[in-house]
Amino acid sequence: MAERHKLETGMLVLAAFGALLFLPPLVYVFNQNVSHFGVPQIVIYLFAVWAVLIAGTAVLTHYMPRHRPPEQGDGSD
Repeated sequence: MAERHKLETGMLVLAAFGALLFLPPLVYVFNQNVSHFGVPQIVIYLFAVWAVLIAGTAVLTHYMPRHRPPEQGDGSD
């Protein structure tokens, strides 16, 4: 159970950190008149953050133990 709690806390931290990375003050830092391979820097930043959040979520959910509902009796009690 402690392992699951740690992973759930990690998911919460990942979501909070991801929300902070999409806030306008930080996004405006990357809103420069610069292009890499013809793609504006802000677009690369947004897609990179998006991809990292998806990868982090995939890794955390992969290691999350499956929730098993409690076994129910056969009713003969």
